[in-house]
Amino acid sequence: MRVHRLPKLLQRLLPHTEWRGPVPEGKKPLYLTFDDGPIPEETPFVLEQLAAYNAHATFFCVGQNLERHADVARQVLGAGHRLANHTHHHVSGWQLPVPAYLAEVQQCQQVLEAFGEVPRPLLRPPYGRITRAQAAALHSHYRLIMWDVLTYDYDASYPAEICFQEALTYTRPGSIVVFHDSQKARRNLRAVLPRYLDACAAQGYSFEVL
Repeated sequence: MRVHRLPKLLQRLLPHTEWRGPVPEGKKPLYLTFDDGPIPEETPFVLEQLAAYNAHATFFCVGQNLERHADVARQVLGAGHRLANHTHHHVSGWQLPVPAYLAEVQQCQQVLEAFGEVPRPLLRPPYGRITRAQAAALHSHYRLIMWDVLTYDYDASYPAEICFQEALTYTRPGSIVVFHDSQKARRNLRAVLPRYLDACAAQGYSFEVL
């Protein structure tokens, strides 16, 4: 079973985390996010699609990919998007003690700071897996960003048409929406993202940076 939106009761089990973005009165913002890049195979495609709709997004980057593809990261920034922390090696917080997890986050953050990352940076735990102790240790320095809509674009067994329809069904003003600029997500990303942007723009949504 695919859970596109975690129930509020479960969200409350992780204090200090953010699951939706602000919704100013009379506005319909969406907060598109892209995990696991940047990579030259997929990130430029995402940038092209976003540019077609004057859309801005937040890219949660793996530190290793930032080091390997700094030129792609600079393209992201140059297009008006934001870079954010997704740990250095894409690790699960459930498998690491607090000091080791903090070291992973800090290592990625050091790479991000070379690109001029702003104070109170953003962190998304890979797989959404972070312990209460890790969140408590990090929240004073980071905004811990989760999601309101998980598209499952990375699931190769998920038909693109259903991926698109389900993502659209769960979308609402203030949604933090997760896509992936990764090779694993290539098939659904390329099939779904252009249609999703077009459908949401037609419904009057704007696409904002967190």
